[in-house]
Amino acid sequence: MKLATVAFYAFALGLLAVGLRELLTGFEENRCSMTYMFEYPEYRRVALPRRVARQYPAYGLYLYGEGLYAQETRELKLTGAPVLFLPGNAGSYKQARSLGSVALRKAENMEGGLHFNVFTVDFNEELVALYGGSLLRQTHFLHESVKAILRLYKHLKIPPQNVVLVGHSMGGVVARALFTLPRFNTNLVSLIITQASPHLAPVLALDPYLLDFYSAVRQKWVSQVNKLRNVTVLSVGGGYRDYQVRSGLTALPCPSGDPNKLSVVATAVPRTWVSTDHLSIVWCKELVLATVRAFFDLIDPETRQFTENPEMKMAVLNHHFIRHPVRMLGETQDTSISFSDFPEAWSEVNTLRLAYSTPKEGQVKYFLFALSSRRKAYSHFYCRSTNLEMTSWVYGCVHKNSSSCVRAVDLSMGTELLPAYKVLILSLNDLSSVTHLVVSASNLNGRQFTVECEWQRQESQTMLVPVPHILSSGLTVSDVMVNSSGLLHTIKLQHFHQAYQAFRINVASQCKVHKDRLSNVYRLKVPWFREDSFTIVSVPSVTEISGMLHTSRPDNTSDVLLQLHTAPNCQYKVSIKTSLPRVLGQILRFCGPMVPVYTAATLLLAYGGQLSSILKSRRAANMGQVVAKGLQPHKVNLPVYILHILLSYSWFQEVWSILWLPHVDALPPTFPDIAFHRDTPVEEWPHILSPLIYILGAAVAYWGSTVLSLIIRLISLILAPLHRPSVSRDCGTLRLESQVFITLCLTVIGLTSCGALSIFAAFLFHLYRVLRLQMTVRSLSHMLNLAPQKHKEAENGTVDTESKSKDCNGTPLLSECALQEVRDDLQLHLCLSSLFVLPAFLSAPSLMYWIRNLRYSVQLDPDPCWPHTVPLIIVYMLLINCNTLKLCGSKLLPLTSCLPLPLAVTMVTFSPLHLYRVTYFLLAALVPLALCCLL
Repeated sequence: MKLATVAFYAFALGLLAVGLRELLTGFEENRCSMTYMFEYPEYRRVALPRRVARQYPAYGLYLYGEGLYAQETRELKLTGAPVLFLPGNAGSYKQARSLGSVALRKAENMEGGLHFNVFTVDFNEELVALYGGSLLRQTHFLHESVKAILRLYKHLKIPPQNVVLVGHSMGGVVARALFTLPRFNTNLVSLIITQASPHLAPVLALDPYLLDFYSAVRQKWVSQVNKLRNVTVLSVGGGYRDYQVRSGLTALPCPSGDPNKLSVVATAVPRTWVSTDHLSIVWCKELVLATVRAFFDLIDPETRQFTENPEMKMAVLNHHFIRHPVRMLGETQDTSISFSDFPEAWSEVNTLRLAYSTPKEGQVKYFLFALSSRRKAYSHFYCRSTNLEMTSWVYGCVHKNSSSCVRAVDLSMGTELLPAYKVLILSLNDLSSVTHLVVSASNLNGRQFTVECEWQRQESQTMLVPVPHILSSGLTVSDVMVNSSGLLHTIKLQHFHQAYQAFRINVASQCKVHKDRLSNVYRLKVPWFREDSFTIVSVPSVTEISGMLHTSRPDNTSDVLLQLHTAPNCQYKVSIKTSLPRVLGQILRFCGPMVPVYTAATLLLAYGGQLSSILKSRRAANMGQVVAKGLQPHKVNLPVYILHILLSYSWFQEVWSILWLPHVDALPPTFPDIAFHRDTPVEEWPHILSPLIYILGAAVAYWGSTVLSLIIRLISLILAPLHRPSVSRDCGTLRLESQVFITLCLTVIGLTSCGALSIFAAFLFHLYRVLRLQMTVRSLSHMLNLAPQKHKEAENGTVDTESKSKDCNGTPLLSECALQEVRDDLQLHLCLSSLFVLPAFLSAPSLMYWIRNLRYSVQLDPDPCWPHTVPLIIVYMLLINCNTLKLCGSKLLPLTSCLPLPLAVTMVTFSPLHLYRVTYFLLAALVPLALCCLL
């Protein structure tokens, strides 16, 4: 049975390891180009008012500069447009150098002296993603920084009226929180660009201040959505390389009807098309260039500052981050275009497909496609060109003479930029007033490129393929054969709409005739969110595409599309099969915060099993056995799932609200509209997968407790020479006076400095008790190995067995019974130590924050541990002297042993989004045990 248990938890640990490996390393290599500084970067500190400097001694405001520009701005006489960079969790203010350097180099080539002044804020590299107590302080300092920046421009005739904010990670959340301040003038900031910022919810909610901060930001942007419509916000997620902040969390929780809020993943950004990790999104050259280009297009030529026109801002951001058309931004579209009369430059195409490569020498070339003979047989016209210049290239002819088009309208605005070429798809139903289509293949500058066009019947080039079930584990394959008679084929992936689904999509291409062909582009298109991904391959080839989602489908109206921009006269085989490692990676990506909760629930049930064993047999069970039995999904998951089903009924919700019960916890929704509409039901798939998450959490508890036992054995061996051998079960206990003194000292330290420090110190005191018990077990075991020799001496009369020392219960101190009693106490305290690790772990971020800021303040303010610091210290100190003998004689033990199960169910119900609540549930289970030691 023990071997089967170890094998089961080894298998569960293997699943967890496979999921973690896929989450952390199962993605493409970093394809971002590095940004470099051409001159040494300098950061000039901006003086703030004395009141601000005294109030925020750990923070600072700097101006980025290089070389000559840094010398010119030494006196802070600035004339550019202000941009303020905000670092994120543990981020440095020096991360602004990529944005600042690229903006500076691009300004050197601009006419009229247009440039930017890039400022950056030093937030002392605080861990604000784990400790939310300083988020409000950072927001207030940001307000002061914005006002200080604008004061630097008072000498200008037309000074800037607002500052553009660029926030990385939690810096983007702080930027949006600026509008929650009561005295903040919303006109000071009209554009915010965030990079890998978790807007939807915090990654881990380890203290209540973090959730309160998010709640205030959400309430402000939801309740005053009309007042904040003039504020344009763009959120960019990193993609699958960013395992710290999944891209689903970067979606802005705003109504879909708000036109000034955009969310996009970096893989879908035109001219970027790469996935970035959490840090490289700051310096990724492709993304930095898109940001800087947008900044220059946002400049009003009259004021030489950022425009305040919301429509203009959205047009620029859509141009550079959403859909990059071929027309230059700001270029007016002519309703009628006239062509020069060069009959030799015109060619009419009567075939179904055109493939043309321009010659080396420059020429004027136009192709005419007649619509009259194609309207009934075809639905769309598809055209692509490797010429990526921003020029018009497809027109609709409205007046034609014998051989050429005289007057036409420009149809190029529908062009979409893909990684290898630009593509235009025209619906023939929208071209009723057009007689011919004109495709320009002119290369006046002598640059060679290729143009391919064809008539399409979209219905015949669209195929439906149901994806395999998630439980198929790769054994079932859905495949389809595409005989490429066209340039574009679309495969609808049916039943692919949940975030936990993951597939390996293989596309194998082969051609009968080998010749130079354009690269193929495979696009995984998600209609409900801008998270498209692109793959560029040559022909023939075998390519694997990762089929995963950042967000679940909000409705049943659309399917994920696999668009194949193919080569003609080739054959493509598309195979789709479930990838178990990627499924596990997706589950951990979305449900990872639930694993610690189930780990705590397992340890809590193990603690209950230990108390039940003591109650029934007056003996403590082995630590590994009780932890192994802590996996009880039928007792934990089933009540939670039934509760969620009942909450779907309105009458039960009314009863729930009448009883003033808190909201049931659930993971953040995987789609922003679900987060915005609170009446929308919570997604059910995390609850369906909860048994698997429970198994993973139980594996962490089982192997974690095993490692803890091994560490205690190792440390006890190291410390054994420093202690006298002991044979008493009371080794490591504290006298009443010492208990009171230590409790008072730790309480004072916790209330005047940092509660996490006191909790950690109390945990170490209890750990010392466990170490002494381990030493005692080893000492007794070694002594009892000599027992046969002592019995022989007793038979010869050399040892007086009646005069052996005995303990207070009459049990000889050197006996198998005494050894068993110490072992029982050791198993009990090992179980308690496993529980005590959790509060110490959950309070570690605030302890690290306090240590990093110790030079500025001795007291942690605010302290998230203050409500439970004193109770935890008292419980830890009381349980140091606890043993199985005292528990067996307590009348409270039967009641105490019944509490862990309902507390575990309640913990799983109310703690996935509020991880800090785990400590309160553990405290509710430990306080009765401490009373058992007293009563």
